[in-house]
Amino acid sequence: MLIDTTPHPSADSPGHQSTVAELSHDFRVANGRLARRLRQEKPDNELSAGQFSALGALFMEGSLTLRALSDREHVTPPSMSRTVNALVIAGLVHREGSSDDGRKVKLSATEAGLTLMRETRKRRDAWLAQRVITLSDEQRQTLAAATVIMRGLADS
Repeated sequence: MLIDTTPHPSADSPGHQSTVAELSHDFRVANGRLARRLRQEKPDNELSAGQFSALGALFMEGSLTLRALSDREHVTPPSMSRTVNALVIAGLVHREGSSDDGRKVKLSATEAGLTLMRETRKRRDAWLAQRVITLSDEQRQTLAAATVIMRGLADS
């Protein structure tokens, strides 16, 4: 794979030209820092990042099989099984046999799991909104455009 070395505007300083590799690195670091900061905006609990992500997937997608949840989270089924077991023990996920295939088990968030996700979403959205409101109109437009690009990158 060839890396484009054509200069592009830098995220760090106006007038500086970055290569695609530099821009990619800067974007990854900034995105990681923002994601870590947002993860701090959640109720105090003992959930690991993987458990929280799996619960979030069930919150967003609704009922899923273990295989579908594993695929969505990009982990192996045995690994997801351990994650789901912890969530079931915590009372955040419910297992139910599939009506169309007795071998399949459907997973869904319990009311406690849904409540946890709603509270977390509310806290994270409020934290971020307090920062976004301080941006200029031009910066908010740039952020809106970047959001579309980020979704495309994440879905690729």
